[in-house]
Formats: sequence, C-alpha cells, structure tokens
Amino acid sequence: MAKKRSARPAKGLRGSKAGLVLSLGSSALAVIRASKQVRRAKGTHDKLNTADAVAGMLPLITSAALVLRQLRGRKRETPEAA
Repeated sequence: MAKKRSARPAKGLRGSKAGLVLSLGSSALAVIRASKQVRRAKGTHDKLNTADAVAGMLPLITSAALVLRQLRGRKRETPEAA
C-alpha cells in the first residue's frame, strides 16, 4: 500500500513560490503513483481494492488543487513588470 502524503512545502521554503512549485511537483508524482495503483487494482477486478486506491487519490488531487490556487493567488498579487 502506498504512503499517503500531503502537499506541504519544505520548512525553509514555506510560502515561497519555489516551495509551492516543489509541493505541486511532489503532489503530481504522488497522483501518478496512485493512478498506477488504481490501474493495478482494476486489473485484479477487486472492487474493494479499486475503491481504496481511488479514495487514496482524492486527498492528493485536493492538495494539488490547493497549491495551484495559492500559486495563482501569488501571481495576481505581484504583477510582473512588462
């Protein structure tokens, strides 16, 4: 069973754009791993295992969406010079 991780920037990078991007990248990798687990579970035709794998993906997708929202908010707060 895969470990479930949340998207949290490293201590020194908390709140920084680099930390958020790093967090988003790790969330994306976790979603990819979880999707492989879903495919494996579907291959065995075990509905309970498939449901468990899908349920494990939901927090990962949510955390990635939250990080994306933070990045978009930062972009709006600090407009770049043209």
